[in-house]
Amino acid sequence: MSEKLSIIVFSGTVDKLYPVAILASGAAALGMDVEIFLTFWGLNAFRKDMVKGNMRISKDFEEMAPTVMQVFKEKNVPHWFDMLKQAKEMGNVKVYACAMTYDLFGMKKEDLVDIIDGVVGVGEFLEKAKESQITLFI
Repeated sequence: MSEKLSIIVFSGTVDKLYPVAILASGAAALGMDVEIFLTFWGLNAFRKDMVKGNMRISKDFEEMAPTVMQVFKEKNVPHWFDMLKQAKEMGNVKVYACAMTYDLFGMKKEDLVDIIDGVVGVGEFLEKAKESQITLFI
């Protein structure tokens, strides 16, 4: 069995979504399996109407947002979503929507971007995550 990274994504701000994409990419490059569980604002960030237009930064760092975005542009840093798509192409990366959040927010499959591999309950995700060597909450 290969090594595994599980990431629970609760936040939907770009300063949290970039690390999710970077960590998933790094783990996939190392040959690790990666499973990402999107819940609440993390899942909301994966709506088709949100994914590219979301430029929000966490309240703790919002005054730095214009500078950070300018540096990203100058350094040609790819969008976090594009990085995550590349990680999926590179290795065994699975992205799951939290069933409870999906229901609470009244989501439908067509509302979400196409990299989501399925909708699972917390119990199913925890069964997968307990096999992980690393589990992160972002």
